[in-house]
Amino acid sequence: MRSTTKIVLVALAAGALGVVASLTMNGPGPLLGTEAGQRVLQEAYKATAPEPPTGVVVAGRGDAIPAFTVPGLDGKPVNVSTAWAGRPMLINVWASWCGPCIEEMPELQRFHAKQDANGVQVVGIALDDAEAVRDFLQRVPVDYPILVDDAGPADAGVRLGNPKGVLPYSVLVSADGVLLKQRIGPFAHGEIDAWATH
Repeated sequence: MRSTTKIVLVALAAGALGVVASLTMNGPGPLLGTEAGQRVLQEAYKATAPEPPTGVVVAGRGDAIPAFTVPGLDGKPVNVSTAWAGRPMLINVWASWCGPCIEEMPELQRFHAKQDANGVQVVGIALDDAEAVRDFLQRVPVDYPILVDDAGPADAGVRLGNPKGVLPYSVLVSADGVLLKQRIGPFAHGEIDAWATH
């Protein structure tokens, strides 16, 4: 019995060392690409995040997203929780100065272009200056809605469950407004299609 226990312990230790070596050599990319890795990362961020300001509701998985309004590029306010009610939403929080955000935008546009009137509504929320976003979109155009918010302790990303403000950050929201999935980091080519199916 003792030799079997010893073999199991050695195998577990070797497996743990393999994971550590993989993360050291390759970075967290493959791990972060999994739903389990994203959940672990979210929990770690949640545990170390500052408390949100009084009255700011932060959604978690399984929660209805809070009602909040941010302006579109035209300056008109948009209530994110109701503007596309009845359709699932992929909300991507980004900024024009964020390299990984810029790299994933063609993938978001590709996914958006495949959706029909009942498909997933892609919405971008830039934590940025409206003029900088307009200039950026002249160079990298997308035709899904882009909203603009001021970065801070009560911004759209925080309300959607990203209290650390890491960009890019995406959430999948059900047609009835429930936060289903969270993703820290950019999507690689082809990843959104599988991620956005629940």
